[in-house]
Amino acid sequence: MRLFRHYRRVLLISAILVLLFVVPWWTLVAAPAWPTPVAVLGSVLIGLCFVGLPCLLFLGQGPRQSDAATAVGVTLLGVTWVIFSWSVLGNLAGLGLLAAGLPDPARSRLVAVAVLVVAMALAGWGVFEARRVPRVRTLDVVIPGLGAGLDGLRLAVITDTHFGPLDRASWSTEVAEAVNALGPDVACHAGDLADGTVARRHRQVDPLADVRAELGKFYITGNHEYFGEAQAWLDYMGGIGWMPLHNRHQVVCRGGDRLVIAGIDDPTGAGRLPGHGPDLPAALAGADPALPVVLLAHQPKQVAQAVEAGVALQISGHTHGGQIWPFHYLVRLDQPVLAGLSRHGGGGSGDTSGGTQLYTSRGTGFWGPPLRVFAPSEITLLTLRAPS
Repeated sequence: MRLFRHYRRVLLISAILVLLFVVPWWTLVAAPAWPTPVAVLGSVLIGLCFVGLPCLLFLGQGPRQSDAATAVGVTLLGVTWVIFSWSVLGNLAGLGLLAAGLPDPARSRLVAVAVLVVAMALAGWGVFEARRVPRVRTLDVVIPGLGAGLDGLRLAVITDTHFGPLDRASWSTEVAEAVNALGPDVACHAGDLADGTVARRHRQVDPLADVRAELGKFYITGNHEYFGEAQAWLDYMGGIGWMPLHNRHQVVCRGGDRLVIAGIDDPTGAGRLPGHGPDLPAALAGADPALPVVLLAHQPKQVAQAVEAGVALQISGHTHGGQIWPFHYLVRLDQPVLAGLSRHGGGGSGDTSGGTQLYTSRGTGFWGPPLRVFAPSEITLLTLRAPS
């Protein structure tokens, strides 16, 4: 049975890989019936990419663990996804041109040129968006039960930094400076800190030690920590001044009023590391039930537990806002929200009297392909407000 599942997975991945390259080949090379030299050159380039992609990913993720191969491979994967997506749209547009009476090869050549220009422009813009210091997104959030002393508390959120094969130590420094410029009272990292071991990635994480927040800096695990060294990252972040909320909470106080900030593990931890996995009752054990709770939980779908526990606000990441359109639609099959502020368990978005509010960040970094298309990254500043 295990062997069958292995071969089924291999066949599925192979079929996806073939589809990713065959559709662009048909759209850009075969259907337009270019002159032979152009058609041969295009076919050879796409063929080299088809062979090179799995080779690069194997060199990067296999025994050699080559960061350079991984960086090139995932970039190629991202660009291929963009070209594939717009090739599909181009072929649909071609049907419209066919209905309008435009004959081939003019029709197919027009589609091919348009797809290539749009895809390359979006890929270039996507790389710029992914590598830039994120824009700051600000939002006021009313927290039922929040005392007047905590009204206006500024909570800065970063998440999904995914420090990995591309050295982003200087980018990390700029992110820390951008967070400090906001003057937050509390800073949070909502998981997926890095891809890899502490020994390989800590240099990129180190600048986060310089983040300043008077009332505390808090960190939780995401699913990607459990593909590497989750406990080591919890320990490391604790060592550079971030309090790990490993199914625990901390009470912050200002002006005589108090707020519970709790954190739970990502669900991935339950099957990978003993003593890990989300445990909200443990995280809230000993907390005054009369106090409002802000919960850090990496995945938006964990909001179901937050609703049951009466949490006022959950802060999550994980979705990346889809990262590369149209991957957004696949993310929504797994998560209840893609990005932004939403309400769960109450009377709907217009009801401010009950339920749990969920803020889902689009993420501060990127995972895999260094591209963001129609899903800009963000540093979030949430200002907590007491009810009128």
